[in-house]
Amino acid sequence: MMDPLGPNGVPRSTWQRTKRAARWHRPYAAILVLLDVGAAALASLTAAAQLPKANSGFQNQPDLFNLVAFWLLPAVWLLVLWGHGAYDRRYLGTGTDEFKRVVRASWTVVAIVAFAAFAFKVDVSRFSVGAALVGGLVYVLILRYFARKGLALARTRFNLATHRMLLIGTLQEALEVHAAIARDPAAGLVPVGIHLTEGYAPHPSTVTPVPVHAGRDILSLVRELNADTIAVCGSASAEPVELRRLAWQLEGTGIDLAVAPQLTDIAGPRVHIRPIEGIPLLYVEEPKLSGVGWLFKNVIDRVLALIALLICLPIFPFVALAIKLSDPGPIFFRQPRIGREGKTFRVWKLRTMYVDAEERLATLKDENESDGLLFKMKNDPRIFKVGKWLRAMSIDELPQMLNVLMGEMSLVGPRPLPAEDGDFLGDVRRRLLVRPGITGLWQVSGRSDLSWDDAVRLDLYYVDNWSLVLDLHTLWRTIGVVVFRKGAY
Repeated sequence: MMDPLGPNGVPRSTWQRTKRAARWHRPYAAILVLLDVGAAALASLTAAAQLPKANSGFQNQPDLFNLVAFWLLPAVWLLVLWGHGAYDRRYLGTGTDEFKRVVRASWTVVAIVAFAAFAFKVDVSRFSVGAALVGGLVYVLILRYFARKGLALARTRFNLATHRMLLIGTLQEALEVHAAIARDPAAGLVPVGIHLTEGYAPHPSTVTPVPVHAGRDILSLVRELNADTIAVCGSASAEPVELRRLAWQLEGTGIDLAVAPQLTDIAGPRVHIRPIEGIPLLYVEEPKLSGVGWLFKNVIDRVLALIALLICLPIFPFVALAIKLSDPGPIFFRQPRIGREGKTFRVWKLRTMYVDAEERLATLKDENESDGLLFKMKNDPRIFKVGKWLRAMSIDELPQMLNVLMGEMSLVGPRPLPAEDGDFLGDVRRRLLVRPGITGLWQVSGRSDLSWDDAVRLDLYYVDNWSLVLDLHTLWRTIGVVVFRKGAY
């Protein structure tokens, strides 16, 4: 018996099956709805608790106040968030778009409340209204942050709430996209197959991370693999007619169509689509390494560095004593490093190795566990006991706040490398466009466990996609890395 056709000639069973596969976001969105309503109600409760007379504008009518504060205002929040796409599964689970939409929605709520108060001439405390609205934004962001953490845990630990993705393109292009996706399992993208646009499927004995197919009908392959997302990779996206036909075929099936152009490690803020006569042109803006944002970065660096030094100043005598008792010698270790535009400076660190560490390095060269310029060894005998603890807690790097105050380093940036290894060639020289950082993407992505190529890739990604949001997010992630001592040795 023939399979009945659904929308656009797609078999009905395929349409139903992919619809079920794509519905993970519905219960998650329902959870977000409950959290958002609770956050708005909690914000109203907080404002009312802090200001007992907050309901005076309702002529001492507590029932009316409760209706507005705990029912109407949460409903307004819910509708505005929905209108701004804060429940759209394209923005849930990864990236910053979800939080940006929440912030934009909060401005809309402010405008609606201000207009309603003016139209109905409601005499309410401006401070209480402000506290409720700001509190609503803060609570919504916090609860959504923890919801995202729960979603990431479900994806990485239990393989739930994921998108099953079919990659379409040449084998090399598809494998590059596969490698990029595999680096972020929390995004929930799980490649389940590759469909080649050129060549033949490799021999079954050829090792590939997912099965490779060629010459198959794409929709039947999607049905077979139970995929809910198709990613068109690289040069395959240059076939406009075929891509348009594929989009038509997918209408109504619940299958997402994504295009992965050959623009690796370039973040969204630098990429803009400008349609010209029906042709979507993808523009890549230059990285913004100057201007007001860069000025703010410099100010924030110095202010936070000064605060950190003042807070840590009382513990320095105890740390210095511990270093002296472990090994007589200087408390600080200063080493030439390469800074912005290739300028050499001396970095400040607390000494964690014996004074003869440099002389003993030659005997340990064969035990280097790093594949790059830096020497790394998990059980380095040159590090004394207290030094291992200082390194694990990153306390040895606190004196680098002095380098930040002097403008030689930044709080967030590429990893600083020794001056003797500063003759960089090719793409690696690009990291010298910005000041090196005490922490960075390499710090929060594995630290010493990273390969040299991955560390360089993250440094170049930072240079190409710098923003204040990226800096603040990296600083926040650094706290967790330090507390749990990930990749520190």
